[in-house]
Amino acid sequence: MKMVNTKLISKNPTAYHNYTIEDTLEAGIVLSGTEIKSIRQGKVNLKDTYAIIKKGEVYVVGMHISPYDHGNIFNKDPLRDRKLLLKKREIMKLIGLTKQKGYSLVPISLYFKGSFVKMELGIGKGKKLYDKRQEIAKKDAERQIARQQFGRNVE
Repeated sequence: MKMVNTKLISKNPTAYHNYTIEDTLEAGIVLSGTEIKSIRQGKVNLKDTYAIIKKGEVYVVGMHISPYDHGNIFNKDPLRDRKLLLKKREIMKLIGLTKQKGYSLVPISLYFKGSFVKMELGIGKGKKLYDKRQEIAKKDAERQIARQQFGRNVE
């Protein structure tokens, strides 16, 4: 994703909070013309999205793209399932990983790569509640240490 001609559109705010992401890959996405125009205006939400595999194809579910203002009859359903474009080899790898217990396909971010819309898809394992609590406690401890160091440097 870290290329010169990329522009971030949207991030999934809960991806790293709810999942331990072990691997990522880039996927194209099938969109209509009015959806692209709406995405260019930044009217897309990735919260509570996930990806599934149906009949050997990968779909993203729950991604909300607001209807385009001037799209009238050409607007599509904002919450429809959208097909992701991946190579057959990548899909077979994903099928193998998702059959393992606890693995899920999680959309991490949506971005422009040149004139194309791409999605960063993560293969993640769901975190338990105590994992989330440990992570929050660790961040709080790091924040306290940083405050103490900053306080000493100022005096």
